[in-house]
Amino acid sequence: MQRLSGFSVSRARDVKNALLFNSFHTQHTFSTAAAESTQESSVGRKFASYTIFKGKAALQAYPVLPKFCTTSSGFSRMEKNGVVMLVFWPAIGTRKYDWEKKQYFALSPTEVGSLVSLGPSDSCEFFHDPSMKSSAEGQIKKSLTIAPANGQSGYFANLSVMNNLTKTNERLTVAITKAEFAVLRTACSYVLPHIMGWDQVIGQEKQTQPKPVVDRPHPEFEWSR
Repeated sequence: MQRLSGFSVSRARDVKNALLFNSFHTQHTFSTAAAESTQESSVGRKFASYTIFKGKAALQAYPVLPKFCTTSSGFSRMEKNGVVMLVFWPAIGTRKYDWEKKQYFALSPTEVGSLVSLGPSDSCEFFHDPSMKSSAEGQIKKSLTIAPANGQSGYFANLSVMNNLTKTNERLTVAITKAEFAVLRTACSYVLPHIMGWDQVIGQEKQTQPKPVVDRPHPEFEWSR
């Protein structure tokens, strides 16, 4: 099992540079914040992700915020839930990955809940059809399984993508250590209310609430005592 700590400085820099470019492209493609206008500038926007590099594949996770729309009455309501996006890349050599063959798997809030609630011997499996409720339904099927490794040393994330259009069946596996899974669990737990939009609702309520008025005595009152 290869670990990120085993990278040399120069090779790690090459992987990091490629990852940063791909992360920006991925975020620009999927972020709902910029979906309203293709001409919107990305200056000032922040991007962050967590990536696990292993010998057979790499796994990246990052949050995608929900999309809100304004109703005719002037209220904002959530139009689409946010997700935790998982991106898999196959390895094509030692510390080399094929960024062009990346595969996406978007975890819904409920699926994020399943992930963060996993115990040392628990497993979970999700099935997705990107073309559900369309004429292409059933042409592409994705399944993600997260199962414990032997000896409870961590987990295996197994992604299977069956594409009937291209007649391909891809399988990608990433071994996740206990420490790496702890990072994923903590990060997913933190972003869960954000991808549900609850943080924006609570933040809005705090802004609309009047600040309490503090009755401060006149400074001369202290000296007159």
